[in-house]
Amino acid sequence: MGDISLIGIDLGKHSFHLHAQDSSGHMVFRKKLTRSQLLAQLGNFQACTVAMESCAGAHWLARRLAATGHQPKLIPPQFVKPFVKGNKSDFADAEAICEAAVRPNMHFAAPRTEAQQALSALHRVREALVGDHTCTTNQIHAFLLEFGISLAKGEEAIKAVPVLLARHEDLPPAIVDVLLRLQAHHKYLDGQIADVDREIKRQLKADERSSRLLEIPGVGPVTASALSIELGDPHRFKNARQFAASLGLVTRAVQHRRQAEAPGHQQARRQEVALASCAGCTEPHEAHRAANRRHWALGLRHARAPTFQRGGLRAGQQARQDRMGNAGQGIAL
Repeated sequence: MGDISLIGIDLGKHSFHLHAQDSSGHMVFRKKLTRSQLLAQLGNFQACTVAMESCAGAHWLARRLAATGHQPKLIPPQFVKPFVKGNKSDFADAEAICEAAVRPNMHFAAPRTEAQQALSALHRVREALVGDHTCTTNQIHAFLLEFGISLAKGEEAIKAVPVLLARHEDLPPAIVDVLLRLQAHHKYLDGQIADVDREIKRQLKADERSSRLLEIPGVGPVTASALSIELGDPHRFKNARQFAASLGLVTRAVQHRRQAEAPGHQQARRQEVALASCAGCTEPHEAHRAANRRHWALGLRHARAPTFQRGGLRAGQQARQDRMGNAGQGIAL
C-alpha cells in the first residue's frame, strides 16, 4: 500500500465509504467500513488529511480525527456536487470529496466544538418552538373566526381566551374544549421558549467571545449566540464582507431568473436582518445612502412598469401603427 496523503469519507448513519489517494492523486484503496471499524482503521494510518462533507456527524468525527493526529477538512456539500463523476454512488461521492479538497480556492467549514454544537441544538429547538407557537396562535384565531368571533391581536388576547369563551355561552362544547386545549398548549410553549432563552443566556456567560458581542448596541443573547456559532474560526475570513457573505447577507444572482437567492445560515441571517431593521439609520451618511437606495428602487420600478401605464406605446407597436397608417393612406388614395 502506497503512502496515503488524502482520504475522502462519504458519511452515513451505519456505514462509511473511504477513498484514499497519494500525493500524486492516484487511488490507493477504496473501503467500506462500519462505525465501529472506522476510527480503529483510521488510527492505523499515518497522519494525513481526511476530508468529508460538513453534514450530520461530521463535526464529532473531525474532533476525534484531530485528536489522533489527522488533519480534518469539512467541505460544504454544495461545493462537492460538481466533482461527482458518472452515476452517483457512495464511492463516487468519496472520490469527489477528495477532488474538491485539493482545489486551491476551496472554502472549508470550521469544525465546531461540543459547546457550539450544544448551543446550535438549542437554537434549533427554539426555532421549532417559536414556529409551533405561531401555528397555535393562528389556529385559535381561525377557529374563533369560524364562529363569528374576531379575536384581537397580541399575546394578552390569547391569555384572555377562557374569559372570552365564558362570555359566549352559545358556542358548542366541543369547540370550547378544543380552544381551551390550544390555549393551554400556547401557555406551555411560552414556558418552554422562556426556559430555552434562559439556557442560552447561561451558556453565553461562559463564552468570552459571545459576551463581547453582547456589548454591541441592539445585539441580544439570541443574535450573539447565533453569530458565535456561525463565526467559528475568524481567521478563515479575510474581511467582514466574507463573513457577511457566508451568512447569506448578500444576494446571489441566478441567470435566466428574476429572483435572487441568498444562501447561508438562515438563523444568523434572520437575526442580522432583524438587527438592521431595528437599528435604523443613525448616521448622516447612512441616511443619505438609504435615500439613494429608495430613489434607485423607485426608478427601477418605473422603468419596469408597462409602457401603456406611462401613456406611451412600445417601439414595435408604434412602428406597426405607422405602417398601418401609411398603408391606409395609400389605399384611400
